[in-house]
Amino acid sequence: MTRKTTTRSASTPRATRSRLGQLLVSPRQTLLDAMKVIDRKRTKVAFVADESRRVIGTLADGDIRRAILRGVALNAPGSVAEAMHRDFKSVGSTVSRAEVLDLMRAWRIAQLPVLDEEGRLIGLHLLEELLGALERPNRALIMAGGRGVRLMPLTRNVPKPMLPVAGRPILERLVLHLVGYGIRDIFIAVNYLGEMIERHFGDGSAHGCRIRYLHETKALGTGGPVSLMPRGSTHPLLVMNGDLVTQVRIDEILDFHEQGGYVATMCLKPYQVEIPFGVAEVEADRLVGLREKPTHTMLTNAGIYVLSPEAQRMVPKNTEFPMPQLFERCLVERLPVGAHLLRGDWIDVGRPDEFRRARGESES
Repeated sequence: MTRKTTTRSASTPRATRSRLGQLLVSPRQTLLDAMKVIDRKRTKVAFVADESRRVIGTLADGDIRRAILRGVALNAPGSVAEAMHRDFKSVGSTVSRAEVLDLMRAWRIAQLPVLDEEGRLIGLHLLEELLGALERPNRALIMAGGRGVRLMPLTRNVPKPMLPVAGRPILERLVLHLVGYGIRDIFIAVNYLGEMIERHFGDGSAHGCRIRYLHETKALGTGGPVSLMPRGSTHPLLVMNGDLVTQVRIDEILDFHEQGGYVATMCLKPYQVEIPFGVAEVEADRLVGLREKPTHTMLTNAGIYVLSPEAQRMVPKNTEFPMPQLFERCLVERLPVGAHLLRGDWIDVGRPDEFRRARGESES
């Protein structure tokens, strides 16, 4: 069994535990018993559990067909143990919805059980539910046209957003993360080696979404590609830099923007700066205090934004335009601007040291 473990288990309501219990079969039962469980439930899978209700295998239609072809009898006691799939995938209770979708696509599975620390079934993720029930009307725009000069020579023949982290391109991780939060209409702004990005993603159908491309004929900065977006949507646009490795809550970001009635929202992350010297506190000509190597925390631009249609119209057409300049214009015009403090992992891989950190490599 392959399992992604977590540090705590979820508390599951009794009714939910009861429904999950109906998906369990014993290894001593017959394949005919298991088929009845699978046919009765829309999950298309049964879970094989021992006397302590610990899951020791899974059983789907394909497993049963392969067992029959091997000559296993449908009504033979213990035939479940002969047919079950022992090397199954699972997750713990703290894995986010976006991570679950990422894993299910990587493993090419439609069902993913949630197990507690003892290996008991406490939940079940279904791919069709993750892709269907959570769809949001918002579009997303990913900025992926930069040259990645600071990461040369890694980016000489590969666009920065296509550099791999844990075996998968950064940009693919972003796309799957968005899809995991129900965003199915995604635009990617491309320029440098953009054809490589287009070949990889195509129309997006293989990743559960629709992808369209905005072609920068010249560098448009971090905000200019917004002007290339087709008009017509009345919903806020989510904009992200294409060099982020993140598990932030997309739903929280969009809800914050809409509930606050903001014209534009900038997402922020705390950044700590340590002063490598002792700092003196002085009043007039008297020393009143000393602080040894103090640390200052500031809120920095995280490269994730939400823009109302009004804010989108403020971006000049096909002109190099940094995104902070849009926010400055909103502030000058006294428009409501939101500042959302992000939760969750976030790494900007634009610098070599941060790219190494994202890949889990040592600093040396």
